[in-house]
Amino acid sequence: MKRVFLLSVMTFVVAVVYAKPSEEKVERERALIFITGDNVPAEVKVTVDLFKESESPYFQDPRAPRFIMVDRKNRVAFGIGGYVKATTSYDFAGVADDIDFVTYDIPVPKGDFDKSQLLMDASTSRLFFKLVGQNKYLKKFSAYIETDFRGNNYSLRLRQAYVSFRGMIMGQTWSTFVDLAAIPPTIDFEGPTASVAARNVQFRYTIPFRNNWEFALAIENPNYTATMNDFTQIARQRCPDIPMYLQYKWQNGSHLRVSGILRGMRYNDLLAMKGRTSFGWGVQMSGLANMSSKFTMYYQGVYGKGISRYINDLGGNNLDLAISENGGKLEPVPAAGAVLGLQYNILDNLFASVNYSYLRLFDNGDLLYSPSMYKQGQYVAANMFMTLANDWQFGVEYLWGARKNQDDLKSIANRVQIMAQYNF
Repeated sequence: MKRVFLLSVMTFVVAVVYAKPSEEKVERERALIFITGDNVPAEVKVTVDLFKESESPYFQDPRAPRFIMVDRKNRVAFGIGGYVKATTSYDFAGVADDIDFVTYDIPVPKGDFDKSQLLMDASTSRLFFKLVGQNKYLKKFSAYIETDFRGNNYSLRLRQAYVSFRGMIMGQTWSTFVDLAAIPPTIDFEGPTASVAARNVQFRYTIPFRNNWEFALAIENPNYTATMNDFTQIARQRCPDIPMYLQYKWQNGSHLRVSGILRGMRYNDLLAMKGRTSFGWGVQMSGLANMSSKFTMYYQGVYGKGISRYINDLGGNNLDLAISENGGKLEPVPAAGAVLGLQYNILDNLFASVNYSYLRLFDNGDLLYSPSMYKQGQYVAANMFMTLANDWQFGVEYLWGARKNQDDLKSIANRVQIMAQYNF
């Protein structure tokens, strides 16, 4: 009996001795490295740098996160970041009837009470979660969720939610028709009147080739608004929006992009009791030119029919399709716009910029526009931004906007605003 007991004790001790290193190894593999700020251990720097590589080039999108967790195998990193942004604005000599400076919302004609207003906003603050990593199957991959507080009663609103790997993006993010790097910086959340800036659910594939060239093709969620009569209605959609682009990028970061989009917008003709499809299309040339270490130029030019959903001031305003004289059918609305911006870097942490934007709706000869319908918008922004300690950013901005209707009545608005933003 004693021999059995001693044998059992020895077996248990041996098992514990040999099991302990294995358990410690498991704990080491499960452990995480927590990183805050810029002090990144050398052994995980390659993985952490993926956050920088996959940053959005759009000025208003958040930068790489401040708080990061990296697994011990240095394969995956998870970050939490965003910013708190507060703005105070004052309209004078005419107002834009919106928390953002939207030329579409300038009252025409200007009323007795449309002369000035004070606005304060913090709803554009951001919060995001991002995972990055790399392995031999997916190569470099990421998963991203971003929100702001523009939902009902300042609730969280989904802005972006996608995964990317091997040149593919699946989920909701900026449309493939959008050139984010070509949008000039503004405090104004809306941005230039004619800027192509829309987010959409999509499946995108991007192919880099010949060093500096890049081609992308996507299918995106079809969604449109229209100016209708009692005998037409928006139908269930059958065809996705199909955007694409071809881009050339220089070594100094400058690039030139040509983009296109095809749309098939289905609606119901209640008189004929049948479904119809109106086809839209658009083309855009855009880019960014780093003319020197001090000067950067932004530019966009867009034209198309039935693409209002993708243009800043037109999206959601029933201007993708409109009633025509041709049997009361819905036809795509022609629109054209241009944006030109210039940025001057005064110091490493201080820059000033100015941009001008022009947007115009056209009549193809048979569209039934009402006299009070939007015809033309203009937008000017001049601003200055200063960054302190990498975390704080302050800005001041002057905005001028004008709206003209189909009957050529017009109004203008002016706004000055200041911004304080803390990035984390």
